[in-house]
Amino acid sequence: MADEKLTYEQARDQLTDVVRRLEAGGLTLEDSLGLWERGERLAAICEEWLEGARARLAAATASPEPENDGAPF
Repeated sequence: MADEKLTYEQARDQLTDVVRRLEAGGLTLEDSLGLWERGERLAAICEEWLEGARARLAAATASPEPENDGAPF
């Protein structure tokens, strides 16, 4: 699955796994660097999802522009 197609939950779960593997240790430097880079990509995907959610929430909760047609409520 391409990174761009991951859902937030998929990216978050994969990021959790990357962190777990890095914390467990026992990896070569090359493997550790590869996992770190993967984690950075996954974190960016999560951040994109969160920014999109924030924007949608802000749009949904924004008060509509009042119409000034001169009529009271």
